[in-house]
Amino acid sequence: MAVQKKPKLAVWKFSSCDGCQLQLLSCEDELLQVAGAVDIAYFLEATRAELPGPYDVSLVEGSVTTPEEAERIRKVRKQTKFLITIGACATAGGIQALKNYKDVDGFINTVYPHPEYIETLATSTAIRDHVDVDFELRGCPINKLQLLEAINALLNGRKPNIPPYAQCVECKRAGSVCVMVANGTPCLGPVTQAGCGNLCPSFTRGCYGCFGPNDTPNTAALGKQFADMGMDERSIKHFFRSFNANASAFRKESEAHE
Repeated sequence: MAVQKKPKLAVWKFSSCDGCQLQLLSCEDELLQVAGAVDIAYFLEATRAELPGPYDVSLVEGSVTTPEEAERIRKVRKQTKFLITIGACATAGGIQALKNYKDVDGFINTVYPHPEYIETLATSTAIRDHVDVDFELRGCPINKLQLLEAINALLNGRKPNIPPYAQCVECKRAGSVCVMVANGTPCLGPVTQAGCGNLCPSFTRGCYGCFGPNDTPNTAALGKQFADMGMDERSIKHFFRSFNANASAFRKESEAHE
């Protein structure tokens, strides 16, 4: 009887902090089950062992910020059956996409004593801006349970069951008091995809939008609400311009307050 080969899983890093890869390592007991279900062919955060492609599933962390990365992601795509981007950097350019709004050469000349050694693109962009992506997992960092669900779903031929609704739903389910209604605290929860487990509002802080815009974000209405609460244009712009600054809905709303 022929032995069925296990699917090959590869984890790739582009411009990022490694936080989303660490979420996979943080799965602990579940990670043993993942390792038993797949061959971890490439994952430099966890092992130096490398198996050649093609790969059944590739998890890609990080944004494209250099010419080398733009070329490398195309190579990853060519040898991957299912490509999943993980985290705000891979899905929206990350915090480093703040450079998209400024003169990058000015930053380089100010920060580095030898700017001639720096090779970078003028923008930080999502992986999907360069290649086709099969599924996106949001977050800064991602939710490890959502990651396990995505891997399980793809290995079993079904669509991942990841909630598309707003953070406010998690607040309601947890019984958290709305910080905007009760305290007048600015909160991106109404336009942010759920996934963090109601972290900031449970500590009476407003949501910072770590999981990016949800499916149908009414950012214009929320921006107006912030203004009615007394926020100035500059503060509203910066509030939408953080972990997911280059996500389309957040970018457009921040630009509306220039």
